[in-house]
Amino acid sequence: MAFDNLTEKLQNAFKGLRSKGRLTEADIKAAMKEVKMALLEADVNFRVVKDFIKAVQEKAVGEDVLNSLTPGQTVIKYVNEELVKMMGGTAEELTLLPGNEITVIMMCGLQGAGKTTTAAKIAGKLKQKGKRPLLAACDVYRPAAIEQLKINGDKQEVPVFSMGTNHNPVNIAKASVEHAKANGNNVVIIDTAGRLHIDDDMMAELEDIKKNLEIHRTILVVDSMTGQDAVNVASTFHERLKIDGVVLTKLDSDTRGGAALSIRAMTGRPIYYVGMGEKLSDLEPFYPDRMASRILGMGDVLTLIEKAEAEIDEEQAARMAKKIKRAEFDFNDFLEQMQQMKKMGGLSGILRMLPGMGLPSNLDIDDDALKGTEAIIYSMTLEERTNPSIINPSRKRRIADGAGVDISEVNRLMKQFEQSRKMMKQMSGMMTGKGRRRGGGFKFPFGGM
Repeated sequence: MAFDNLTEKLQNAFKGLRSKGRLTEADIKAAMKEVKMALLEADVNFRVVKDFIKAVQEKAVGEDVLNSLTPGQTVIKYVNEELVKMMGGTAEELTLLPGNEITVIMMCGLQGAGKTTTAAKIAGKLKQKGKRPLLAACDVYRPAAIEQLKINGDKQEVPVFSMGTNHNPVNIAKASVEHAKANGNNVVIIDTAGRLHIDDDMMAELEDIKKNLEIHRTILVVDSMTGQDAVNVASTFHERLKIDGVVLTKLDSDTRGGAALSIRAMTGRPIYYVGMGEKLSDLEPFYPDRMASRILGMGDVLTLIEKAEAEIDEEQAARMAKKIKRAEFDFNDFLEQMQQMKKMGGLSGILRMLPGMGLPSNLDIDDDALKGTEAIIYSMTLEERTNPSIINPSRKRRIADGAGVDISEVNRLMKQFEQSRKMMKQMSGMMTGKGRRRGGGFKFPFGGM
């Protein structure tokens, strides 16, 4: 994630605080100096950092902290509170007009920020909530922009309204609303043209659309990889267009990511969503408290549970739980679990949402390495996957050749698989009765992993 470096530096800054039974004012100031440097290196706006440090220090040097039994934890609590406040305090949803009234949303942003893809993803999210969205192709300048919107619309099974490249974007936008009225769509999402940098022509066109059409929500899409420039872009767009909210993309990349911490403070506009990858599920609602928790290395179990509930079929999970309990888990199930894990962001994405993992920023969790395991399983026959005990040395050689790996890789997988089955058998015996007394609850799907 974009905040991995920041997380590591903040945890280092807090190490000294946690280890001390008592804190002095000098201890707090030294820690806050490290926090300040970490935030500035993450590209958080200087003015925002200055206000943040001042607010934490004013709380942290009070008598109730210095005389507290756990002063280090109390200071970290204040840092968490101020991070949440900096990012807006509470989550703000993208609100729409009630019932069948048509909500018109205008997407804007620089070229390359992911505006067209994000427009389709938002349409997909709204469709999941029972809305009937229509995407309007108003970028008539960029080569293949209309085709890109159609491809992304198809992925979300959302219709796209287009009049080609020979019409004025204002007229296309107006016609899209009329089309929505005639076809029962109650949300119109207008994909507008971007530029490589902010210019008057682009702004004038967006202002023209707003003058000639009732736009209910103006959403700015910002690339988090541009760092401090992302904040400048947001501020400029807000001055000219009065944006309602922001979508921050590419937050899964290895960037400094300080834009997320600065945009709300600098513009006063909320962040609706953050883009953490290519899939629809990777466009996550932005929760300041959950993001603060991730930044401080405390995980984000709520988002992980929501991802699991969205991606995992309950009947499938229940069937898998029974198989695990009976130690009947086979390679077909193993493969199924891997597919589910991919849907939820891969192993690295899951681990980073679990509290207490403390993953260092330089730790390279290679999700692609799992492809080798998949290749081995796909090289097995259906009989071998269902009944792994029949896999003898000659079968292993054939499987290794089919997967393009050394036979030692097949042996390693077989050994790990057998150990997992033994462990599951032991655990199912230990847990018999306990689970029934505790009742139901969320079942995490990766028992076989």
